[in-house]
Amino acid sequence: MIERYSRAPMRALWSDQARYETWLEVELAVCSEMERLGRVPVGTAEQVRAKVAIDPERVQRIEERVRHDVIAFLTHLEEQVGEPARWLHLGLTSSDVLDSAFALQLGRAGALLLEALDGLLQALARRAAETRHLPMVGRSHGIHAEPTAVGLVFAGAYAELGRQRRRLVNALEEVAVGKIAGAVGVYGNVSPEVEAGALAALGLAPETCATQVVARDRHAAFFAALGQLASSLERLAQQVRHWQRTEVGEAYEPFGRGQKGSSAMPHKRNPILTENVCGLARLVRSAVIPALENVALWHERDISHSSVERVLAPDVTTLVDFMLYRMTQVISGLELDEGRLAANLALSGGLIYSEAVLLALIGKGLARQSAYELVQRCALATQAGAGAFRTLLGQDAEIARALSPAEIDACFDVEHHLRFVDVIYQRVFVDGAVATTLPRAEGAE
Repeated sequence: MIERYSRAPMRALWSDQARYETWLEVELAVCSEMERLGRVPVGTAEQVRAKVAIDPERVQRIEERVRHDVIAFLTHLEEQVGEPARWLHLGLTSSDVLDSAFALQLGRAGALLLEALDGLLQALARRAAETRHLPMVGRSHGIHAEPTAVGLVFAGAYAELGRQRRRLVNALEEVAVGKIAGAVGVYGNVSPEVEAGALAALGLAPETCATQVVARDRHAAFFAALGQLASSLERLAQQVRHWQRTEVGEAYEPFGRGQKGSSAMPHKRNPILTENVCGLARLVRSAVIPALENVALWHERDISHSSVERVLAPDVTTLVDFMLYRMTQVISGLELDEGRLAANLALSGGLIYSEAVLLALIGKGLARQSAYELVQRCALATQAGAGAFRTLLGQDAEIARALSPAEIDACFDVEHHLRFVDVIYQRVFVDGAVATTLPRAEGAE
């Protein structure tokens, strides 16, 4: 992944240095377990560990000649360690090392992702607390619908990302699996006892029924979880982009001192951070199909999955990590325009309360469709410029016979629509809390 869309910790995790060091972890775990079982001279693993200083460039130079990455790696170890290196890789096949190391790297990448996701969840919880009862117009089909609360946008994202967190945790459990079972997974030249001890030391479980590789349905579930997470991040980012449109203007991404929005138009303040997240989500989702296609390998193994994973694993985890960090910045620094929120709430002249009028008429004994037509008649007249909705309702003889002026006024109550916000918050932040708890809004009693 290009550095523009990556952060240092995830970049380091997928470096050549880290990859070879993880391979060494696996080799030494197997060697140590064989020592414990009396199959390798005691102290071998420590001798190797003490003498090895991995040089990725040297490994790659060897690979240019031998055309095999694991053989190049083992040759590099032997160059440094000498005679004790003959006890490494005893009875193993390359996939024993590669797949077990891959599981370790995915687990470590997942830990970074969970840390970043928890930071975003906490930011959403803070903003939800601050805007719990701040009214705004809700929209369906992009059209003004009925009142809602700004805080419910943040609460909804918190709940959704909490579900994505659980999916990611489950996917990480699925890929926390290795194999030390030999060429076709039948322990021809190594034992289940060695596998169990070595993998336990690495924090991995053995594959239930391995071939030469760990089954790739596990990895497909992991990348699918990241695809879902990316889609939820895009949904939140798209909400911010909509808020920032000139015609809406209810909220704005952070805009740094000295930042420029356009090379040609000095007035521009564009939602570039969230647009970027929406674009990157497309890349993350594009990884799901290749990951699914990796499941079907020939017989006990082929390596068609290998080239895919060399690209997908670092790129996708790096992108999602970057997206989480970016959205945390956006949500934490999001600027709300309360004046514009109020103006947009009033923009339709009260049309957003049409259902309340409809229900009031039904409550007075009118048939639903008859009541609907009466309210719609006034609403369409308002949209045509004939007058304010409240005024037209009062002037309509049929409506006036059913509802008093005070009863009509009572329909235009924003607080009526927000009366169950606390119930929703209870479900989100107490009953369904994920990684954080809802903080008190500043100044709240």
